[in-house]
Amino acid sequence: MAQGRTIGTLVQESTPAIIAGKLRHAIGYGELKPGTRLGEADLAQKLGVSRGPLREAMQRLTQEGLLISIRNRGLFVTTLEVDDVRDIYFARTAVEMAALGRVVSGDYAAAGDRLLEQVTEMDRASANHDAAGVGEADISFHEVLVELAGSPRLSQMHATLLTQTRMCITALQETYPEPDSRVAEHTEIAEAVRDGKTDVVHGLLQEHMDDAVTRLISGAKHLL
Repeated sequence: MAQGRTIGTLVQESTPAIIAGKLRHAIGYGELKPGTRLGEADLAQKLGVSRGPLREAMQRLTQEGLLISIRNRGLFVTTLEVDDVRDIYFARTAVEMAALGRVVSGDYAAAGDRLLEQVTEMDRASANHDAAGVGEADISFHEVLVELAGSPRLSQMHATLLTQTRMCITALQETYPEPDSRVAEHTEIAEAVRDGKTDVVHGLLQEHMDDAVTRLISGAKHLL
């Protein structure tokens, strides 16, 4: 009888990891806006945690570039400038291109089908005029793309970049195109993966990233 692979040791997150996740979410979704000062005592009270694990969590986010420590002033949520937007998407493109290289050299048909499932979610949200849902499906598409490469280190780097991407999108939501065009763009990428068209999918991803940077920077001067 084949050994089952669905049952295994559960990974239990440490308290600092859980706190870091909550803060990362709050930063990505604009609950903690760029430039916000994080008061340790107030934050510990709101989260119902002691200062020790909170400090460790904030140290992690500082290392990730989501928080910045200013001497004699404290910790602040990072403020993104135009050059930061360019760099975020430059790094994202590098990570996602690397992931694509591995994906299309493997079972690309199954990978493409998985990505098309994400596009279906995006299309459903678009049909319901749910802009936030489209945005989440967009992020999930790229998250799944990198996960399909099976590289924990790529996924770890990508997770931080996606939080910073959410910061950009939250600040500049109105610069994003109509949902239908986003569905079409992601459909093309997924279908190219499914068909194993390496050069085509790399070109489509590059165009997708370049277009996102252009849109975001067009509104950055008065919103970031």
